[in-house]
Amino acid sequence: MFSAWNRRDRPPEEGAAAELQGFAVDKTFFSSLKGILLETELALTFIIFICFTASISAYMAAALLEFLITLTFLFFYATQYYQRFDQLNWPCLDFLRCLSAIIIFLVVSFAAVTSREGAAIAAFVFGIILVSVFAYDAFKIYRTEMVPRATQGTQQ
Repeated sequence: MFSAWNRRDRPPEEGAAAELQGFAVDKTFFSSLKGILLETELALTFIIFICFTASISAYMAAALLEFLITLTFLFFYATQYYQRFDQLNWPCLDFLRCLSAIIIFLVVSFAAVTSREGAAIAAFVFGIILVSVFAYDAFKIYRTEMVPRATQGTQQ
């Protein structure tokens, strides 16, 4: 009855193209160090967004933007969809994402704490914690992805 949907009626896929079909989620990624770092960044960014929404709505756009960027990277890495865009240097993009988030959250957190509201002070505390998580993520990216490539280029 549903023979058109049967697997044996489909042409066989080859090599890497078969692996990149669809959005299959790699569940082991979520328990890896990179997955845990991205999940922590996502959760802390959401908490800061809620704190800014409750106190100073002028700063919530920065937290929302960083939340969406981190969610996008988590999606690309968990589904391995980033492999389709092999022209992009993903470790460098991820490193720049972390550096920009460090700068943004340092500025926004210190600007928000001047209002002396309870939610703004909570956003400051979570912002400092988030900056340390982003700094650790940037350090790990630099040590594992960028330094080995630089040393390989000088040896050849």
